Amino acid sequence: MAEAEEAALEFTPTWIVAAVCSVIVLISLAAERGLHHLGKTLKKNDQRSLYEALLKVKEELMLLGFISLLMTAFQRTIQRMCIPPSWTDYMLPCQRPGDHQPARVAARFTAAEILAGVSRARVLSEGGAGAEAGLCQEGKVPLLSEEALHQLHIFIFVLAVAHVFFSATTMFLGGAKIHKWKQWEEEIQKNNDAGNGPKKVLPMHQVSFIREHYKGIGKDSMTLSWLQSFVKQFYGSVAKSDYTAMRLGFIMTHCRGNPKFDFHRYMMRALESDFKKIVSTSWSLWMFVVIFLLLNVNGWHTYFWMAFLPLVLLLAVGTKLEHIIAQLAYDVAARQTAVEGDLVVKPSDEHFWFGQPRIVLHLIHFILFQNAFELSFFFWILMTYGFHSCFMDHVGFLVPRLVLGVVIQLLCSYSTLPLYAIVTQMGSYYKKEIFNEHVQQGVLGWAEKAKKKSGLRECNSTVESKHGDGPDAA
Repeated sequence: MAEAEEAALEFTPTWIVAAVCSVIVLISLAAERGLHHLGKTLKKNDQRSLYEALLKVKEELMLLGFISLLMTAFQRTIQRMCIPPSWTDYMLPCQRPGDHQPARVAARFTAAEILAGVSRARVLSEGGAGAEAGLCQEGKVPLLSEEALHQLHIFIFVLAVAHVFFSATTMFLGGAKIHKWKQWEEEIQKNNDAGNGPKKVLPMHQVSFIREHYKGIGKDSMTLSWLQSFVKQFYGSVAKSDYTAMRLGFIMTHCRGNPKFDFHRYMMRALESDFKKIVSTSWSLWMFVVIFLLLNVNGWHTYFWMAFLPLVLLLAVGTKLEHIIAQLAYDVAARQTAVEGDLVVKPSDEHFWFGQPRIVLHLIHFILFQNAFELSFFFWILMTYGFHSCFMDHVGFLVPRLVLGVVIQLLCSYSTLPLYAIVTQMGSYYKKEIFNEHVQQGVLGWAEKAKKKSGLRECNSTVESKHGDGPDAA
């Protein structure tokens, strides 16, 4: 009891309280000022999409702060919720000491108690354990111990920070590769300025874009087509001929009157805009975290099998995007046997799943979050409980998880994200990023004013009609 009183705030020296508060406030202010100056830099450089993504990150931090506040405010309430001890025998992430386990498991059981919500005196100090025991009647235990709540709190924070970090890393690495395509754009612009001579007529099989994708594609060889698309995502996922063909197809479909349209700049702006979606954490992703924690039961090896889910989805997305490029080539080759000048593909939403290009973005969002969850969960367990924690499982399960996490991060950065950036432009409609920032704001402002004027005219006409009906009715 004396130890508990000494730990209370009223018995803590004021210099300790002031020093701790000063450090916390300084760190918080430094982080806030850093984000503020980063936002000003992005706005100064006309990177409005990235600035909006930064606002999304701030929203995530606010959500984390609110979660932290709730967990702290209701800590006592949660601890006063008592349950029978027998309820804690089900769905444990680790077996209890003595249940057909070696003696060394006793040293690892603390981790099982944390997420399983089992309150034990070994988790806390003697004073803390006694305090928790006094919150429940004899024969019952708290729903969640103080230490368990604290560690869960830390895990949620680590998960959100890891998601933002790995998403930003993916965008940085993928954007670096896409930036290399800038030289292709410049070469095409130069060739268009210099090429005023007669256009050549080439058989379809001599066009590089068709030659690289058309082989093995047809009604009788769809299996080979998908297999070729699956393999191609691992090497040279986007070639110069692919970029040239899709660029021209986009321009001829959406902005025929501007042959010098900077397709690369538009594509980068569209990708930066999509980053706002990737960096956010929706309610469905939080539900996934809850489901994972529920299914992380001893013997199921959920952590191991779940690591394959983002890999399977990533390979499916990469294969689909490569197959869309191949399908564009097949559609052109099926319509004509020769091409005069440059080859023009026809963008269409029909090439995407359910005719919705945005589905690919949602899948990439889930893949990055799932991978961040896997890696953050590993490092959290490693730093909190050590390498020999029961959550780590056997080395045979641990090593593949880490390897898959690294492979997914690199494959998504250098292959899938660049593929998405260009192939998603092959839909039936263009994105608002086709306009520059100033034009976007002007068009949106004009649309709002037009909507207001339209509503005002409708309102006036309604009033006039009612006013006109009055005398007639009289």
